Amino acid sequence: MNKKIISGTFWLSFGSIASRILGIVYLIPWLYMIGSPYHQTAAQALFNTAYTPYALFIALGTAGFPSAVARRVAYFNGKDEPENARRVGHIGFAVMLLSGVICGVLLYGLAPLIARNSPVASTNDAIIAIRSLVPAIVILPSMSVLRGWFQGNSDLKPFGISQLWEQFIRIVTILVGTYLIIEVFGNNYKYAVFVSVFAAFVGAVASYAYLLKKLAAYRQPTTSTANQASRRDLLRMIRVIVYESIPFIFVGSGITLCQLFDQLFFKQIMQGALHFSAVHTQYAFTIFSANPNKITTVVVSLAMAISETSLPLISSKIADIQANRTGIQRDITSNLNLMVVCLLPAVLMVCALSYPIYGIFFNFDRLGGTYLIYNVLQSFILGMAINVLTVMQALRMSKRATVILLEGLAIKLVLQYPLVYLWQGLGAILATGIAFGFVLYMSVRVIRRHYALNLHSLKTIGLVNLAFLAVILLITVGMHLVFPLTELTSKLVAMVYVAVFGLLYLAIYLLLINRTGLSEQLFHKKLGYKYFRYKHFG
Repeated sequence: MNKKIISGTFWLSFGSIASRILGIVYLIPWLYMIGSPYHQTAAQALFNTAYTPYALFIALGTAGFPSAVARRVAYFNGKDEPENARRVGHIGFAVMLLSGVICGVLLYGLAPLIARNSPVASTNDAIIAIRSLVPAIVILPSMSVLRGWFQGNSDLKPFGISQLWEQFIRIVTILVGTYLIIEVFGNNYKYAVFVSVFAAFVGAVASYAYLLKKLAAYRQPTTSTANQASRRDLLRMIRVIVYESIPFIFVGSGITLCQLFDQLFFKQIMQGALHFSAVHTQYAFTIFSANPNKITTVVVSLAMAISETSLPLISSKIADIQANRTGIQRDITSNLNLMVVCLLPAVLMVCALSYPIYGIFFNFDRLGGTYLIYNVLQSFILGMAINVLTVMQALRMSKRATVILLEGLAIKLVLQYPLVYLWQGLGAILATGIAFGFVLYMSVRVIRRHYALNLHSLKTIGLVNLAFLAVILLITVGMHLVFPLTELTSKLVAMVYVAVFGLLYLAIYLLLINRTGLSEQLFHKKLGYKYFRYKHFG
Protein backbone atom coordinates (compact mmCIF):
# COMPACT_ATOMS: atom_id res chain seq x y z
CA MET A 1 0.00 0.00 0.00
CA ASN A 2 1.30 3.50 -0.86
CA LYS A 3 3.22 4.82 2.17
CA LYS A 4 2.10 8.39 1.46
CA ILE A 5 -1.52 7.29 1.77
CA ILE A 6 -0.75 5.57 5.08
CA SER A 7 1.34 8.44 6.47
CA GLY A 8 -1.07 11.13 5.26
CA THR A 9 -4.02 9.20 6.58
CA PHE A 10 -2.28 8.89 9.94
CA TRP A 11 -1.81 12.64 10.33
CA LEU A 12 -5.22 13.58 8.97
CA SER A 13 -6.83 10.84 11.05
CA PHE A 14 -4.91 11.96 14.12
CA GLY A 15 -5.98 15.58 13.74
CA SER A 16 -9.49 14.97 12.48
CA ILE A 17 -10.46 12.08 14.71
CA ALA A 18 -8.75 13.47 17.82
CA SER A 19 -10.57 16.76 17.28
CA ARG A 20 -13.85 14.87 16.85
CA ILE A 21 -13.20 12.89 20.02
CA LEU A 22 -12.52 16.12 21.89
CA GLY A 23 -15.72 17.45 20.31
CA ILE A 24 -17.77 14.75 22.01
CA VAL A 25 -15.80 14.24 25.24
CA TYR A 26 -16.40 17.86 26.27
CA LEU A 27 -20.13 17.12 26.20
CA ILE A 28 -19.85 15.27 29.51
CA PRO A 29 -18.86 18.31 31.62
CA TRP A 30 -20.76 20.72 29.36
CA LEU A 31 -24.11 18.94 29.69
CA TYR A 32 -23.49 18.46 33.41
CA MET A 33 -23.21 22.23 33.80
CA ILE A 34 -26.28 22.79 31.60
CA GLY A 35 -28.44 21.07 34.21
CA SER A 36 -31.58 18.95 34.01
CA PRO A 37 -32.23 16.35 31.27
CA TYR A 38 -34.84 18.67 29.75
CA HIS A 39 -32.37 21.56 29.59
CA GLN A 40 -29.75 19.22 28.15
CA THR A 41 -32.09 18.09 25.37
CA ALA A 42 -33.14 21.67 24.61
CA ALA A 43 -29.53 22.86 24.60
CA GLN A 44 -28.47 20.08 22.22
CA ALA A 45 -31.36 20.84 19.87
CA LEU A 46 -30.53 24.55 19.89
CA PHE A 47 -26.81 23.90 19.40
CA ASN A 48 -27.40 21.49 16.50
CA THR A 49 -29.96 23.80 14.88
CA ALA A 50 -27.25 26.45 14.62
CA TYR A 51 -24.41 24.15 13.57
CA THR A 52 -26.13 22.37 10.67
CA PRO A 53 -26.74 25.50 8.54
CA TYR A 54 -23.33 26.75 9.70
CA ALA A 55 -21.67 23.62 8.28
CA LEU A 56 -23.59 24.06 5.04
CA PHE A 57 -22.55 27.71 4.72
CA ILE A 58 -18.95 26.72 5.38
CA ALA A 59 -19.25 24.36 2.41
CA LEU A 60 -20.85 27.14 0.38
CA GLY A 61 -18.20 29.60 1.54
CA THR A 62 -15.31 27.41 0.51
CA ALA A 63 -17.12 26.15 -2.61
CA GLY A 64 -14.65 23.30 -2.85
CA PHE A 65 -11.71 25.69 -3.11
CA PRO A 66 -9.42 23.87 -0.65
CA SER A 67 -9.71 20.66 -2.64
CA ALA A 68 -9.44 22.49 -5.96
CA VAL A 69 -6.37 24.37 -4.75
CA ALA A 70 -4.89 21.10 -3.47
CA ARG A 71 -5.38 19.48 -6.85
CA ARG A 72 -3.86 22.40 -8.75
CA VAL A 73 -0.92 22.73 -6.35
CA ALA A 74 -0.25 19.01 -6.64
CA TYR A 75 -0.47 19.31 -10.42
CA PHE A 76 2.13 22.10 -10.64
CA ASN A 77 4.38 20.40 -8.11
CA GLY A 78 4.22 17.29 -10.26
CA LYS A 79 5.44 19.41 -13.20
CA ASP A 80 8.19 20.95 -11.01
CA GLU A 81 6.65 24.45 -11.17
CA PRO A 82 6.57 25.57 -7.50
CA GLU A 83 6.09 29.26 -8.34
CA ASN A 84 2.86 28.53 -10.17
CA ALA A 85 1.75 26.39 -7.24
CA ARG A 86 2.33 29.36 -4.91
CA ARG A 87 0.38 31.70 -7.16
CA VAL A 88 -2.55 29.28 -7.11
CA GLY A 89 -2.50 29.45 -3.33
CA HIS A 90 -2.53 33.27 -3.40
CA ILE A 91 -5.51 33.31 -5.76
CA GLY A 92 -7.52 30.90 -3.66
CA PHE A 93 -6.76 32.83 -0.48
CA ALA A 94 -7.94 36.16 -1.93
CA VAL A 95 -11.14 34.67 -3.34
CA MET A 96 -11.97 32.94 -0.06
CA LEU A 97 -11.54 36.14 1.94
CA LEU A 98 -14.34 37.66 -0.14
CA SER A 99 -16.41 34.48 -0.06
CA GLY A 100 -16.33 34.39 3.74
CA VAL A 101 -17.75 37.88 4.01
CA ILE A 102 -20.53 37.15 1.52
CA CYS A 103 -21.55 33.91 3.25
CA GLY A 104 -21.47 35.58 6.65
CA VAL A 105 -23.91 38.23 5.44
CA LEU A 106 -26.17 35.59 3.88
CA LEU A 107 -26.31 33.46 7.03
CA TYR A 108 -27.08 36.50 9.16
CA GLY A 109 -29.98 37.44 6.88
CA LEU A 110 -31.39 33.90 6.55
CA ALA A 111 -31.19 33.09 10.26
CA PRO A 112 -34.90 33.93 10.99
CA LEU A 113 -36.12 31.74 8.12
CA ILE A 114 -33.96 28.78 9.20
CA ALA A 115 -34.95 29.17 12.86
CA ARG A 116 -38.70 29.24 12.12
CA ASN A 117 -38.52 25.89 10.33
CA SER A 118 -36.24 24.13 12.81
CA PRO A 119 -37.42 21.71 15.54
CA VAL A 120 -36.72 23.97 18.52
CA ALA A 121 -39.07 25.36 21.14
CA SER A 122 -37.88 28.99 20.82
CA THR A 123 -37.37 30.61 17.41
CA ASN A 124 -35.73 33.73 18.88
CA ASP A 125 -33.11 31.65 20.69
CA ALA A 126 -32.35 29.77 17.47
CA ILE A 127 -31.86 33.08 15.58
CA ILE A 128 -29.31 34.29 18.15
CA ALA A 129 -27.49 30.94 18.12
CA ILE A 130 -27.25 30.91 14.32
CA ARG A 131 -26.02 34.51 14.12
CA SER A 132 -23.40 33.80 16.78
CA LEU A 133 -21.62 31.67 14.17
CA VAL A 134 -21.34 34.43 11.57
CA PRO A 135 -17.83 35.61 12.66
CA ALA A 136 -16.50 32.06 12.29
CA ILE A 137 -17.94 31.77 8.79
CA VAL A 138 -16.21 35.00 7.75
CA ILE A 139 -12.69 33.71 8.46
CA LEU A 140 -12.95 29.93 7.98
CA PRO A 141 -13.01 29.87 4.13
CA SER A 142 -9.63 31.61 3.82
CA MET A 143 -8.20 29.37 6.53
CA SER A 144 -9.39 26.31 4.62
CA VAL A 145 -7.32 27.40 1.62
CA LEU A 146 -4.22 27.34 3.80
CA ARG A 147 -5.07 23.74 4.66
CA GLY A 148 -5.58 23.03 0.97
CA TRP A 149 -2.09 24.36 0.28
CA PHE A 150 -0.54 21.86 2.70
CA GLN A 151 -2.72 19.10 1.28
CA GLY A 152 -1.56 19.84 -2.25
CA ASN A 153 2.06 19.64 -1.06
CA SER A 154 1.30 16.25 0.54
CA ASP A 155 2.37 17.77 3.86
CA LEU A 156 -0.61 16.77 5.94
CA LYS A 157 0.90 17.11 9.40
CA PRO A 158 0.08 20.86 9.69
CA PHE A 159 -3.38 20.13 8.28
CA GLY A 160 -4.11 17.55 10.98
CA ILE A 161 -2.55 19.44 13.87
CA SER A 162 -4.39 22.65 12.93
CA GLN A 163 -7.69 20.79 13.25
CA LEU A 164 -6.70 19.55 16.69
CA TRP A 165 -5.54 23.01 17.78
CA GLU A 166 -8.75 24.61 16.54
CA GLN A 167 -10.90 22.13 18.42
CA PHE A 168 -8.88 22.34 21.62
CA ILE A 169 -9.14 26.15 21.87
CA ARG A 170 -12.83 25.98 20.94
CA ILE A 171 -13.58 23.48 23.71
CA VAL A 172 -11.64 25.43 26.33
CA THR A 173 -13.70 28.49 25.38
CA ILE A 174 -16.95 26.49 25.59
CA LEU A 175 -16.25 24.99 29.01
CA VAL A 176 -14.83 28.15 30.59
CA GLY A 177 -17.61 30.29 29.11
CA THR A 178 -20.34 27.90 30.24
CA TYR A 179 -18.89 27.68 33.75
CA LEU A 180 -18.76 31.46 34.10
CA ILE A 181 -22.27 31.99 32.72
CA ILE A 182 -24.05 29.28 34.72
CA GLU A 183 -21.94 28.62 37.82
CA VAL A 184 -20.52 32.12 38.47
CA PHE A 185 -23.10 34.55 37.09
CA GLY A 186 -26.13 32.24 37.43
CA ASN A 187 -27.54 32.96 33.98
CA ASN A 188 -29.85 30.76 31.87
CA TYR A 189 -28.40 27.78 29.95
CA LYS A 190 -29.39 29.44 26.67
CA TYR A 191 -26.65 32.05 27.09
CA ALA A 192 -24.18 29.22 27.57
CA VAL A 193 -25.28 27.80 24.21
CA PHE A 194 -24.76 31.19 22.55
CA VAL A 195 -21.21 31.42 23.91
CA SER A 196 -20.57 27.79 22.97
CA VAL A 197 -21.43 28.31 19.30
CA PHE A 198 -19.43 31.57 19.21
CA ALA A 199 -16.43 29.54 20.44
CA ALA A 200 -16.05 28.27 16.84
CA PHE A 201 -14.67 31.71 15.96
CA VAL A 202 -12.11 31.64 18.78
CA GLY A 203 -10.92 28.18 17.72
CA ALA A 204 -10.69 29.26 14.09
CA VAL A 205 -8.49 32.23 15.00
CA ALA A 206 -6.11 29.91 16.87
CA SER A 207 -5.90 27.50 13.93
CA TYR A 208 -5.38 30.41 11.53
CA ALA A 209 -2.39 31.63 13.55
CA TYR A 210 -0.84 28.14 13.62
CA LEU A 211 -1.19 27.63 9.85
CA LEU A 212 0.28 31.06 9.03
CA LYS A 213 3.29 30.24 11.18
CA LYS A 214 3.82 26.90 9.39
CA LEU A 215 3.28 28.52 6.00
CA ALA A 216 6.43 30.60 6.46
CA ALA A 217 8.49 27.49 5.70
CA TYR A 218 7.15 27.53 2.13
CA ARG A 219 8.11 31.12 1.37
CA GLN A 220 11.56 30.51 -0.04
CA PRO A 221 12.45 32.83 -2.93
CA THR A 222 12.33 31.33 -6.39
CA THR A 223 15.51 31.84 -8.41
CA SER A 224 14.13 30.70 -11.74
CA THR A 225 11.19 32.19 -13.62
CA ALA A 226 11.07 29.42 -16.20
CA ASN A 227 7.58 28.12 -16.85
CA GLN A 228 6.07 30.89 -14.72
CA ALA A 229 2.46 31.52 -15.69
CA SER A 230 1.73 34.76 -17.58
CA ARG A 231 -1.03 37.21 -16.59
CA ARG A 232 -3.32 35.60 -19.16
CA ASP A 233 -2.51 32.17 -17.76
CA LEU A 234 -3.18 33.53 -14.29
CA LEU A 235 -6.68 34.66 -15.27
CA ARG A 236 -7.32 31.33 -16.94
CA MET A 237 -6.10 29.64 -13.77
CA ILE A 238 -8.73 31.52 -11.76
CA ARG A 239 -11.46 30.33 -14.11
CA VAL A 240 -10.17 26.76 -13.91
CA ILE A 241 -10.15 26.81 -10.11
CA VAL A 242 -13.68 28.24 -9.98
CA TYR A 243 -14.87 25.69 -12.53
CA GLU A 244 -13.20 22.79 -10.72
CA SER A 245 -14.47 23.90 -7.33
CA ILE A 246 -18.17 23.96 -8.22
CA PRO A 247 -18.68 20.16 -8.11
CA PHE A 248 -16.77 20.00 -4.81
CA ILE A 249 -19.46 22.06 -3.12
CA PHE A 250 -21.99 19.29 -3.66
CA VAL A 251 -19.74 16.46 -2.55
CA GLY A 252 -18.39 18.39 0.44
CA SER A 253 -21.86 19.38 1.63
CA GLY A 254 -23.73 16.17 0.74
CA ILE A 255 -23.98 14.89 4.32
CA THR A 256 -24.78 18.34 5.69
CA LEU A 257 -27.56 18.78 3.13
CA CYS A 258 -29.19 15.56 4.32
CA GLN A 259 -28.94 16.75 7.92
CA LEU A 260 -30.48 20.08 6.90
CA PHE A 261 -33.33 18.23 5.16
CA ASP A 262 -33.97 16.42 8.44
CA GLN A 263 -33.83 19.68 10.39
CA LEU A 264 -36.18 21.64 8.13
CA PHE A 265 -38.68 18.92 7.16
CA PHE A 266 -38.84 16.86 10.37
CA LYS A 267 -40.72 19.58 12.22
CA GLN A 268 -43.26 19.98 9.43
CA ILE A 269 -44.05 16.25 9.34
CA MET A 270 -44.04 15.69 13.10
CA GLN A 271 -46.17 18.72 13.98
CA GLY A 272 -48.09 19.28 10.77
CA ALA A 273 -48.96 15.72 9.71
CA LEU A 274 -48.58 13.70 12.91
CA HIS A 275 -49.67 16.49 15.32
CA PHE A 276 -46.91 16.00 17.89
CA SER A 277 -46.12 18.86 20.26
CA ALA A 278 -43.14 21.17 19.78
CA VAL A 279 -41.47 19.77 22.90
CA HIS A 280 -41.83 16.15 21.72
CA THR A 281 -40.57 17.08 18.26
CA GLN A 282 -37.53 18.76 19.81
CA TYR A 283 -36.84 15.65 21.89
CA ALA A 284 -37.26 13.30 18.93
CA PHE A 285 -34.95 15.43 16.77
CA THR A 286 -32.29 15.51 19.48
CA ILE A 287 -32.34 11.77 20.11
CA PHE A 288 -32.23 10.63 16.47
CA SER A 289 -30.08 13.37 14.94
CA ALA A 290 -28.39 15.94 17.20
CA ASN A 291 -26.98 13.50 19.77
CA PRO A 292 -25.91 10.53 17.57
CA ASN A 293 -24.31 12.84 14.99
CA LYS A 294 -21.85 14.00 17.64
CA ILE A 295 -20.55 10.42 17.90
CA THR A 296 -20.86 9.18 14.31
CA THR A 297 -18.92 12.18 13.04
CA VAL A 298 -15.78 10.37 14.25
CA VAL A 299 -16.46 7.58 11.74
CA VAL A 300 -17.16 10.03 8.92
CA SER A 301 -14.04 12.06 9.75
CA LEU A 302 -11.89 8.95 9.34
CA ALA A 303 -13.37 8.43 5.88
CA MET A 304 -12.74 12.06 4.98
CA ALA A 305 -9.13 11.79 6.18
CA ILE A 306 -8.47 8.86 3.85
CA SER A 307 -10.17 10.51 0.88
CA GLU A 308 -8.37 13.85 1.42
CA THR A 309 -5.06 12.00 1.54
CA SER A 310 -5.71 10.16 -1.71
CA LEU A 311 -6.84 13.27 -3.58
CA PRO A 312 -3.46 14.95 -4.28
CA LEU A 313 -1.72 11.60 -4.85
CA ILE A 314 -4.14 10.60 -7.59
CA SER A 315 -4.36 14.12 -9.01
CA SER A 316 -0.58 14.34 -9.44
CA LYS A 317 -0.68 11.24 -11.66
CA ILE A 318 -3.64 12.27 -13.80
CA ALA A 319 -1.48 14.65 -15.87
CA ASP A 320 -0.08 11.60 -17.71
CA ILE A 321 -2.83 9.05 -17.27
CA GLN A 322 -1.46 6.52 -19.74
CA ALA A 323 1.95 6.30 -18.07
CA ASN A 324 0.47 6.29 -14.56
CA ARG A 325 -2.66 4.15 -15.05
CA THR A 326 -1.23 1.24 -13.06
CA GLY A 327 -0.26 3.54 -10.19
CA ILE A 328 -3.69 5.20 -10.22
CA GLN A 329 -5.45 1.85 -10.07
CA ARG A 330 -3.19 0.81 -7.19
CA ASP A 331 -3.93 4.03 -5.27
CA ILE A 332 -7.70 3.65 -5.74
CA THR A 333 -7.55 0.05 -4.58
CA SER A 334 -5.44 1.05 -1.55
CA ASN A 335 -7.95 3.77 -0.77
CA LEU A 336 -10.92 1.38 -0.77
CA ASN A 337 -9.08 -1.28 1.21
CA LEU A 338 -7.97 1.21 3.85
CA MET A 339 -11.48 2.63 4.10
CA VAL A 340 -13.13 -0.72 4.78
CA VAL A 341 -10.40 -2.20 7.01
CA CYS A 342 -10.55 0.90 9.27
CA LEU A 343 -14.22 1.91 9.14
CA LEU A 344 -16.04 -1.40 9.38
CA PRO A 345 -14.55 -2.64 12.67
CA ALA A 346 -15.02 0.83 14.19
CA VAL A 347 -18.71 0.70 13.24
CA LEU A 348 -19.15 -2.79 14.66
CA MET A 349 -17.50 -1.82 17.95
CA VAL A 350 -19.71 1.25 18.37
CA CYS A 351 -22.79 -0.86 17.63
CA ALA A 352 -21.79 -3.39 20.30
CA LEU A 353 -21.21 -0.63 22.88
CA SER A 354 -23.97 1.75 21.76
CA TYR A 355 -25.98 1.83 25.00
CA PRO A 356 -23.08 2.65 27.38
CA ILE A 357 -21.52 5.05 24.84
CA TYR A 358 -24.79 6.97 24.53
CA GLY A 359 -25.13 7.01 28.30
CA ILE A 360 -21.62 8.36 28.83
CA PHE A 361 -22.21 11.43 26.70
CA PHE A 362 -25.93 11.98 27.16
CA ASN A 363 -28.43 9.99 29.26
CA PHE A 364 -28.88 6.24 29.73
CA ASP A 365 -31.68 5.82 27.24
CA ARG A 366 -32.46 2.54 25.50
CA LEU A 367 -34.04 4.33 22.54
CA GLY A 368 -31.03 6.63 22.30
CA GLY A 369 -28.69 3.63 22.19
CA THR A 370 -30.82 2.03 19.48
CA TYR A 371 -30.77 5.19 17.36
CA LEU A 372 -26.99 5.32 17.77
CA ILE A 373 -26.73 1.84 16.18
CA TYR A 374 -28.82 2.94 13.20
CA ASN A 375 -26.80 6.14 12.85
CA VAL A 376 -23.39 4.50 12.99
CA LEU A 377 -24.41 1.94 10.37
CA GLN A 378 -25.64 4.82 8.23
CA SER A 379 -22.35 6.66 8.81
CA PHE A 380 -20.42 3.76 7.27
CA ILE A 381 -22.45 4.13 4.06
CA LEU A 382 -22.06 7.93 4.17
CA GLY A 383 -18.31 7.75 4.68
CA MET A 384 -17.77 5.22 1.90
CA ALA A 385 -19.96 7.17 -0.52
CA ILE A 386 -18.30 10.54 0.11
CA ASN A 387 -14.87 8.92 -0.17
CA VAL A 388 -15.64 7.34 -3.56
CA LEU A 389 -17.13 10.61 -4.83
CA THR A 390 -13.92 12.38 -3.83
CA VAL A 391 -11.89 9.77 -5.71
CA MET A 392 -14.06 10.41 -8.78
CA GLN A 393 -13.24 14.10 -8.56
CA ALA A 394 -9.53 13.34 -8.37
CA LEU A 395 -10.01 11.25 -11.53
CA ARG A 396 -11.57 14.26 -13.30
CA MET A 397 -15.06 12.80 -13.14
CA SER A 398 -16.47 15.75 -11.21
CA LYS A 399 -19.53 16.22 -13.42
CA ARG A 400 -20.55 12.60 -13.12
CA ALA A 401 -19.90 12.67 -9.35
CA THR A 402 -22.14 15.73 -9.02
CA VAL A 403 -24.94 14.11 -11.01
CA ILE A 404 -24.79 10.94 -8.90
CA LEU A 405 -24.92 12.93 -5.66
CA LEU A 406 -27.84 15.03 -6.91
CA GLU A 407 -29.68 11.82 -7.78
CA GLY A 408 -29.00 10.56 -4.26
CA LEU A 409 -30.29 13.78 -2.70
CA ALA A 410 -33.42 13.53 -4.86
CA ILE A 411 -33.98 10.01 -3.49
CA LYS A 412 -33.59 11.39 0.04
CA LEU A 413 -36.23 14.06 -0.61
CA VAL A 414 -38.67 11.60 -2.17
CA LEU A 415 -38.34 9.10 0.69
CA GLN A 416 -38.24 11.66 3.51
CA TYR A 417 -41.98 12.26 3.97
CA PRO A 418 -43.31 8.67 3.75
CA LEU A 419 -40.53 7.15 5.87
CA VAL A 420 -40.63 9.85 8.56
CA TYR A 421 -44.43 9.63 8.61
CA LEU A 422 -44.19 5.86 9.22
CA TRP A 423 -41.17 5.63 11.54
CA GLN A 424 -40.31 9.22 12.60
CA GLY A 425 -36.59 9.46 13.40
CA LEU A 426 -35.77 5.98 12.10
CA GLY A 427 -37.47 6.90 8.84
CA ALA A 428 -35.16 9.89 8.36
CA ILE A 429 -32.11 7.68 9.02
CA LEU A 430 -33.35 5.06 6.53
CA ALA A 431 -34.00 7.70 3.86
CA THR A 432 -30.40 8.94 4.16
CA GLY A 433 -28.95 5.42 4.20
CA ILE A 434 -30.85 4.36 1.08
CA ALA A 435 -29.93 7.55 -0.76
CA PHE A 436 -26.20 7.26 -0.06
CA GLY A 437 -26.25 3.52 -0.65
CA PHE A 438 -27.36 4.37 -4.18
CA VAL A 439 -24.59 6.98 -4.45
CA LEU A 440 -21.96 4.47 -3.33
CA TYR A 441 -23.09 1.77 -5.74
CA MET A 442 -23.26 4.09 -8.75
CA SER A 443 -19.91 5.73 -8.00
CA VAL A 444 -18.02 2.43 -7.73
CA ARG A 445 -19.72 1.24 -10.89
CA VAL A 446 -18.57 4.32 -12.85
CA ILE A 447 -14.97 4.05 -11.63
CA ARG A 448 -14.77 0.37 -12.55
CA ARG A 449 -15.82 1.18 -16.11
CA HIS A 450 -12.59 3.12 -16.60
CA TYR A 451 -10.12 1.46 -14.22
CA ALA A 452 -9.44 -2.21 -13.54
CA LEU A 453 -9.57 -2.40 -9.76
CA ASN A 454 -8.38 -5.44 -7.83
CA LEU A 455 -11.04 -5.79 -5.15
CA HIS A 456 -10.17 -9.31 -3.97
CA SER A 457 -8.82 -7.91 -0.71
CA LEU A 458 -12.25 -6.46 0.07
CA LYS A 459 -13.68 -9.99 0.17
CA THR A 460 -11.02 -11.01 2.67
CA ILE A 461 -11.66 -7.89 4.75
CA GLY A 462 -15.39 -8.66 4.69
CA LEU A 463 -14.84 -12.25 5.88
CA VAL A 464 -12.51 -11.11 8.67
CA ASN A 465 -15.08 -8.56 9.84
CA LEU A 466 -17.80 -11.19 9.67
CA ALA A 467 -15.74 -13.34 12.04
CA PHE A 468 -15.10 -10.25 14.16
CA LEU A 469 -18.85 -9.60 14.34
CA ALA A 470 -19.49 -13.18 15.48
CA VAL A 471 -16.93 -12.80 18.29
CA ILE A 472 -18.39 -9.45 19.36
CA LEU A 473 -21.91 -10.90 19.45
CA LEU A 474 -20.80 -13.84 21.60
CA ILE A 475 -19.03 -11.56 24.07
CA THR A 476 -21.89 -9.04 24.17
CA VAL A 477 -24.56 -11.69 24.69
CA GLY A 478 -22.46 -13.38 27.36
CA MET A 479 -21.88 -10.12 29.23
CA HIS A 480 -25.54 -9.20 28.96
CA LEU A 481 -26.47 -12.46 30.72
CA VAL A 482 -24.00 -11.74 33.53
CA PHE A 483 -24.44 -7.98 33.73
CA PRO A 484 -27.34 -6.51 31.70
CA LEU A 485 -26.26 -3.31 29.97
CA THR A 486 -29.60 -1.68 30.75
CA GLU A 487 -28.60 -1.72 34.44
CA LEU A 488 -25.79 0.73 33.73
CA THR A 489 -26.68 4.04 35.36
CA SER A 490 -23.27 5.42 36.29
CA LYS A 491 -21.21 7.28 33.72
CA LEU A 492 -18.00 6.21 35.45
CA VAL A 493 -18.95 2.51 35.31
CA ALA A 494 -19.99 2.94 31.66
CA MET A 495 -16.62 4.56 30.86
CA VAL A 496 -14.75 1.63 32.40
CA TYR A 497 -16.99 -0.82 30.55
CA VAL A 498 -16.44 0.88 27.19
CA ALA A 499 -12.68 1.25 27.76
CA VAL A 500 -12.19 -2.40 28.75
CA PHE A 501 -14.33 -3.93 26.05
CA GLY A 502 -13.29 -1.41 23.40
CA LEU A 503 -9.63 -2.34 23.93
CA LEU A 504 -10.56 -6.03 24.00
CA TYR A 505 -12.44 -5.75 20.70
CA LEU A 506 -9.55 -3.80 19.15
CA ALA A 507 -7.04 -6.45 20.26
CA ILE A 508 -9.25 -9.19 18.81
CA TYR A 509 -9.51 -7.38 15.49
CA LEU A 510 -5.74 -6.80 15.28
CA LEU A 511 -5.22 -10.47 16.08
CA LEU A 512 -7.61 -11.50 13.32
CA ILE A 513 -6.05 -9.36 10.59
CA ASN A 514 -2.54 -10.37 11.66
CA ARG A 515 -3.29 -14.10 11.79
CA THR A 516 -5.10 -14.06 8.44
CA GLY A 517 -2.18 -12.22 6.80
CA LEU A 518 -4.43 -9.29 5.93
CA SER A 519 -2.22 -6.73 7.70
CA GLU A 520 0.89 -7.81 5.78
CA GLN A 521 -1.07 -7.87 2.54
CA LEU A 522 -2.31 -4.29 2.99
CA PHE A 523 0.37 -2.63 5.12
CA HIS A 524 3.36 -4.94 4.57
CA LYS A 525 3.68 -5.23 8.36
CA LYS A 526 1.80 -6.77 11.23
CA LEU A 527 -0.19 -4.19 13.15
CA GLY A 528 0.48 -3.46 16.78
CA TYR A 529 2.43 -1.09 19.00
CA LYS A 530 5.64 -1.38 16.97
CA TYR A 531 3.77 -0.54 13.76
CA PHE A 532 2.77 2.88 15.01
CA ARG A 533 6.42 3.65 15.68
CA TYR A 534 7.22 2.92 12.06
CA LYS A 535 9.43 5.59 10.53
CA HIS A 536 7.02 6.92 7.89
CA PHE A 537 4.84 8.32 10.67
CA GLY A 538 7.65 10.56 11.81
